[in-house]
Formats: sequence, C-alpha cells, structure tokens
Amino acid sequence: MTDPLLSELLDIALEAARRAGELLRDGRPADLGVAATKSSPIDVVTEMDIAAEKLITGFLAERRPEDGVLGEEGASTAGTSGIRWVVDPLDGTVNYLYGLPTWAVSIAAERDGETLVGVVEAPMRRETYRAVTGGGAYANDRPLRCRPAPPLAEALVSTGFNYVATVRSHQADVAQRLIPLLRDIRRSGSAAVDLCDVAAGRLDGYYERGLSPWDLAAGDLIAREAGALTGGRPGERPSYDLTLAAGPGVFEPLQGLLEEFGAWHD
Repeated sequence: MTDPLLSELLDIALEAARRAGELLRDGRPADLGVAATKSSPIDVVTEMDIAAEKLITGFLAERRPEDGVLGEEGASTAGTSGIRWVVDPLDGTVNYLYGLPTWAVSIAAERDGETLVGVVEAPMRRETYRAVTGGGAYANDRPLRCRPAPPLAEALVSTGFNYVATVRSHQADVAQRLIPLLRDIRRSGSAAVDLCDVAAGRLDGYYERGLSPWDLAAGDLIAREAGALTGGRPGERPSYDLTLAAGPGVFEPLQGLLEEFGAWHD
C-alpha cells in the first residue's frame, strides 16, 4: 500500500477493532443483562456495547484527535480533518447477549461520503476482515473473492429482520416469496458478518432493510473489494431503505425481485 493515509487508517482500525474484540470476548460477564433498549423492547443494548464503543472512541481520539466519529451507541463528533470513523462496537448484540458466536466489531473510515478503510473483527471466528479502497479484501492474510454466480435458484442468500413487529412482519412476507426462488435463506443476526460472508464466498447474496451507516460501512467496502456488487434499490447506493450485496450474476436478478416484492418499504 503506497498511500500513507490509508496505511495509517487501516492500522488504527485494525488495532481498535482488535482491542474491542478482546474486551467483548474476554470481558463478557456471566450475568450480562440489558442496559437499554432502542427501537423496541427487544432491540437491546448491553453494558458491553457501551464499554466497547468507549474503548474504540477513546483510542481514535488518542491517535487522530481531529477526526469525526459516528457511533451506534451515541458517539458523534464532527471533526475537522475530513475523515470520519463509523463505528459499530458490537454488531449482533442479541447473539452476544445469548452467548451465540456470530457477532463482530465494525469500524470504517470515510472521507466525503466514500469509505476508505473497513475492518470487521469477528473474535469467535478468529477472523479479521479488512479492505482498503482499491486494495482488495482479506480475512486475516487470505485474499477474499466472492463466489462465481450460480443460477438464482441455486443461490444461498442471507437476510435480517427488524426489531419493530410491523416492519418484521412485512420482511417475513418478502422472505416467504423469495424462498421458493432460491436455494435457501439464512439469518445470522449480524449484518457486518453477512457482508463479509458474501466477500468470502460463504453466501451468494445478502439483503436487508433498516440498516444504519455503522451496520454496513465496513462490510460494504469489504464485499465490493472482494468483487461483489452492492447497492440498494435500482440505481441507488446501500441505505436504510435497502442494502444488497451479491456476486455479479446474482445481484441484478435478486435486486429485481426485491424491488418487485417491496423489500424497500414497511
């Protein structure tokens, strides 16, 4: 990597994610409980979400005090450098609360709305996914490449569901219409991990409505740098309305079905 800024941002993201991942893995209390709720009583925050975000934002402030930060658990500073960090300290909180292994730390650095660096740390998998714009994607030191496109009927696709009951009900209707047209549908509980699984060839595609910037910023870059296509509704970027990632050949037909089935609205 020849760009010193990208090298610096990647090193910082990797170290911050590693530290937060170790805190979450090794510091999880046996009596872990819910510290707060967000969109509904089942959309939870634990004390460990808060502790991990505090660790990350403190580290970023030490290393690059002029940068801005946008964090899921409330961290928000504008910064003056033009660089903004987008942080999900614990993606897959409900999995973590229940002791399930699919959760991750997601950290991205962006400038002018474009993601420059993305890191997703998945401690229970012992995998660190990373990407730099134009530099490819890796899991640990292994280059990532999305799967060759199968026919849509043989595609394995993941999705997620909102914590608001009325929204989730419509999402279930969309999934019910999709299932007969695909190999199968999976639901991991972590958008960041799903996007990395598309990059790693473990999924043919992934879609979800209701994601925030911290859910998708790092994983979206990792998927794209592994050769996947990402977007939202036709002609749009990934957004709250719809986020979609898939290998070429699966992306367009899947996007068409999601548009037809109204996956972008409640």
